[in-house]
This record gives sequence, C-alpha cells and structure tokens, in this order.
Amino acid sequence: MPRGVRLRIGVGAGIVLLIAALVIAVAVSALAPHGSSQTVTAVTAASGASSRATDAPGAPARTDGPSSPLFVHVLGAVKNPGLFQLHDGARVVDAVAAAGGFTSDAEQGGVNLARVVSDGEQLVVPKVGESPPAAGGGGGVPGGAGGAGASAPGAKININTATASQLEALPRIGPAMAQRIVDWRGTNGRFSTVDDLLSVTGIGQKTFDGLKDLVTV
Repeated sequence: MPRGVRLRIGVGAGIVLLIAALVIAVAVSALAPHGSSQTVTAVTAASGASSRATDAPGAPARTDGPSSPLFVHVLGAVKNPGLFQLHDGARVVDAVAAAGGFTSDAEQGGVNLARVVSDGEQLVVPKVGESPPAAGGGGGVPGGAGGAGASAPGAKININTATASQLEALPRIGPAMAQRIVDWRGTNGRFSTVDDLLSVTGIGQKTFDGLKDLVTV
C-alpha cells in the first residue's frame, strides 16, 4: 500500500478514537449522581437551623427540672401529727394521709380535702364539737391553721384552731409565746378549758388574766 494512503488511514483512526473518548467522558459526567451531595448539604443546613431556633432568644425554656418539695405541719385530729414533706401541687387530702388519716373523733367536714396546700402551712384538723378553721372553708393557709385571715373584730380567738400569727394579736403574746401555745397544742392535743393556758411555759397569772376574756376553746 502506498505510504500516503497509510498515513491518511492512521490520522483518520486517531480522530475517531479522540471523538469516542470525548463522547464517553460526556456520558459519564451526565450519569454521575450529583444529587447526593446536594441532599447531604440540605440536611445539614436544616439541622443547623433547628439548633439555632432552639437556642434563639425568646425560645421556650425547658421546664423538665425537678419540682420543689413542700413542708406542711399537720395537727389536730389525725393519727400521727407532725411535719411532712409533700410533692408540689399536693392537696389537703395528701397531707392528712401523710399524717396517718383522721382519728375517729375528727370533724372531717371541717377541712377542705380538695384544697392545694402551700409550703410552710400549718393544717389543724378539728375534732367533733370544735369550731372549724376560721372563715373561708380552706382548711388551712400558708403558715396557719386554716383561716382566711384573723377573726372578726370583737370575736374571741379559739386557742385550739388559731394560728401563731392570730395568737400574736392577743395582749402580751409575741411570736415566741404564740409558737409555744401552738407547740403545746401539738404535743398535748386540744385545750380543754381556757385555764389550760396556764400550763404553757411563760404564761403566768398576770398574762392569763389579760387573755381569759379574749379567748375560747
């Protein structure tokens, strides 16, 4: 075969191979899974946005921490009077149950079992025949035996149901003496007569004379 013919055939074959290589390269590029990397990027961005939204100012704060306990002093016609720790949101029925339940002579209608108790409350359950906790029907208030406030003007204070703060309204009765009266009641039960006040440490005849016409049992 003449040399010129062989040269033209060789050049033509090289061009064909070059075109074929370009076609294969384009096809491979077109079939490559470009969508995968874009999907990963989108998910990462979404995760970052969620994290920023959680930490952003004004986002709702988490409230999954433990609640604070309550301490309630239960006295009166219960089987085991004393100081009890209750869960947040506890009610009078929980406080009475913690104290062993009512005694047989308890005036169960004298307390509102459905009322929510407060931390530091003193709850006095009256016996049958005793005056129920002071007005309001609450069966107890924070730091007291059960009134919604002090007794009405001119009314005698019931020393079996009065709170320490109510007792302080009496002449010559300060915070310490009022607490002694409450403690005596918790240890010995209800006062049978007004004269029993003389059994409270610190109450002498002179102090008693100023109290006897202002209190009742």
